[in-house]
Amino acid sequence: MEKVRLSLEEVNALSMRVLTSNGMAEDHARAIARVITAGQRDECHSHGIYRLLVCVRSLREGKLVGDARPQVSELSPAIVRVDAGFGYSQLAFELGSKVLVEKARHVGIAALSINNCFHFSALWPEVEAIASEGLAAVAMTPSHSWVAPAGGTKPVFGTNPIAFAWPRPGRFPFVFDFATSAIARGDIELHRRTGKEIPLGWAVDEAGQPTTDPTAAMRGAMLTFGGHKGSALSAMVELLAGPLLGDLTSLESQKFDEGVGATPCHGELVLAFNPDIFAAGKRAQGDQYAEAMFDAIAGQGARLPSQRRFEARVRSEANGVEVSAQLYADVKALIRN
Repeated sequence: MEKVRLSLEEVNALSMRVLTSNGMAEDHARAIARVITAGQRDECHSHGIYRLLVCVRSLREGKLVGDARPQVSELSPAIVRVDAGFGYSQLAFELGSKVLVEKARHVGIAALSINNCFHFSALWPEVEAIASEGLAAVAMTPSHSWVAPAGGTKPVFGTNPIAFAWPRPGRFPFVFDFATSAIARGDIELHRRTGKEIPLGWAVDEAGQPTTDPTAAMRGAMLTFGGHKGSALSAMVELLAGPLLGDLTSLESQKFDEGVGATPCHGELVLAFNPDIFAAGKRAQGDQYAEAMFDAIAGQGARLPSQRRFEARVRSEANGVEVSAQLYADVKALIRN
């Protein structure tokens, strides 16, 4: 497959041009471009410039408010809420996370509720940003109802990712970020675009039968990972990042979309934990225990979560990134003069 090599600066500039030429306000575009560039940098291809396709569709269909002004309010000493105003979540997170970090430092544990937001990206950029402040973090969000519960064949859940970050000495934290579905929705779409079959276990077709056809999968239902375990976790995400926040479940987000294929609209929950307070003066000892555990994992040849991403990050910062020529052409075609 023909490839195009781009520097990270070129990825960011392309993202900005695509977004602003389609009516996105510059502060929103900058926040989104940072996340898209980070996804491409870390070779998370389904969360890189590919995501510009659905961003622009959401703008053009009129579902998304491209110049929304996020409104920050403090609900309690430990809870901050940002009403994203039906804009993308990235700017709302950047504003709300500043308050979240300060609350966690003071109280020990704090929560950020982002409401009325469109969310398209991975969650690791959020939890990594909080870990860079010396705090542990958890984030979760629903999406559209694409995923069947264990034992079922009809969509109820979203892909419903959960992300966690633990601050470590050095450049990179301990991070995991995974969908509670067997795979991310974008990975099935990338298989469809390139004409590749998907593995069995990712999805069922409209008749509820296992399928390796990505088009049939997207018309049918995705599956949870780990059977009933993934299904239960997915339900937890629905409740904590939906009704708990007074926001939409994946079923309601799908209804709100009205079939236009925009980015899912719902809420997001982010939690921050301050080890200095929780450890009651023993943070240094706790950090030693944590590092001993990480060494025990890596010391036997096992990989820590996100290690592949971090290795890709180093490569990309030195050499730039490669994207398919077809995807690059599709993204460039979105630019309006």
